Amino acid sequence: MSRGEPLVPPGLTHAALTERITAQVLYQRAPATWWIALAISGLLALIGIVMVGFVFEIGVGLFGINVPVAWGLPIVNTIWWIGIAHAGTLISGMLLLTRQQWRDSINRLAEMMAMFAIMMAGSFPLIHLGRPWFFYYLLPYPNTMNLWPQWRSPLVWDFFAIATYLVYTSAFLYLSLLPDLATLRDRTRRRGWQVFYGLLALGWRNSAVHWARYQRAVIVLAAVSAPVVLSVTGIISLDLAVTIVPGYHFTIFPPYFVAGALYSGFATVAILAITFRHMFKLQDLITLRHLDYIGRLMLVFVLVVDYAYTQEWFIAWYSGSEYYYRVFIDRWTGPYAPVWWSMAFLNIVLAQLLWFPRVRRSPPMLLLLAIGADAGMFLERFQIVFTSTHAGYTPSMWGQIWPTVWDWMIFLGSLALFTFMLLVLIRLTPLISLHDMRNLIHKRGQNQEGGSG
Repeated sequence: MSRGEPLVPPGLTHAALTERITAQVLYQRAPATWWIALAISGLLALIGIVMVGFVFEIGVGLFGINVPVAWGLPIVNTIWWIGIAHAGTLISGMLLLTRQQWRDSINRLAEMMAMFAIMMAGSFPLIHLGRPWFFYYLLPYPNTMNLWPQWRSPLVWDFFAIATYLVYTSAFLYLSLLPDLATLRDRTRRRGWQVFYGLLALGWRNSAVHWARYQRAVIVLAAVSAPVVLSVTGIISLDLAVTIVPGYHFTIFPPYFVAGALYSGFATVAILAITFRHMFKLQDLITLRHLDYIGRLMLVFVLVVDYAYTQEWFIAWYSGSEYYYRVFIDRWTGPYAPVWWSMAFLNIVLAQLLWFPRVRRSPPMLLLLAIGADAGMFLERFQIVFTSTHAGYTPSMWGQIWPTVWDWMIFLGSLALFTFMLLVLIRLTPLISLHDMRNLIHKRGQNQEGGSG
């Protein structure tokens, strides 16, 4: 990788970094843009929650689903949100194991994103159940009614996959916050906040024993990150691949979904990094070099996605099955053709701009490409779920549905709730990991001493 501007500003010390980051949490007033974003996201989240209440009261028919298309937009949202969550795990785990120092400025943001995204993902299957108050039927608990989970049902697989991922992301985020929570506890002058951060810090005293145990725990969780990412998205893709429905039954789906998830996940990291570096004046800590590396990873995974597209087309033709062939003809020329062609433009054509360093290092351009990536991956999941089921084997199984206003408002509400929770958390905890950045500053000093020696 080419060298650019340094990952930390020249002359930045441990004390200056700590004072700057903790002051944003403890003493400085939030910028006006933060308050505006909090108010708008809070209002839209409240509207989305009210919409969910109406769905619980009236039924999932408000989504417009019918007999051929029984899985509507909530399932699309589930797959999309799970994809958003995965880049946070990769940045926290795999880049830590490979000792990529550029992750230190954005890993906290990615970990927060992962936890809140998986919370949003887990809510949509419950909304789509129709009777969400019976969700505990999915749990393998002893009961007197002889009602055991149907282990061949993908809904049961989803429950365990999403629950496992939520526990993992929450544990990783909380563990990484422990040293910084102790720093906030020691630096705040208000008794109430001292108690609040002191309880969350769990008695962290910055001792050698604490750091040794912390390092071991972080390495263990980081090593688990890859299996967790592969298993969660793999299980979600098997929801479709285990069926015999043309358009779903592809063995390439697990790696294909993993690549798509990481592509949209890194795109969301880019959106958040660009937004918050501008909102909190962090341009010297989240540099253009960081954005360049995020753009490179987006390019890697979108190329895998594009390759998977070609394999889908090839398999549909090579299989000799007229049903598989007709699924793709319908996607290209049928009622959902605008969705497919929009997806192709965003994920195949527009994404090729990521080859150019000038584009990757331009915050406005990368922001637009990242938004396009998230939109393109949403359209991809939309066309997979909808076009594969709206025209079955017989004319009696043909039909169309389009998302209703309830679909869109609940999806918008999930985006707003995700944003609201993220905005609140970054005002309670450091947006940038203090201990990781201190290590980076220490290594920079060691390199300078070695060079001078």
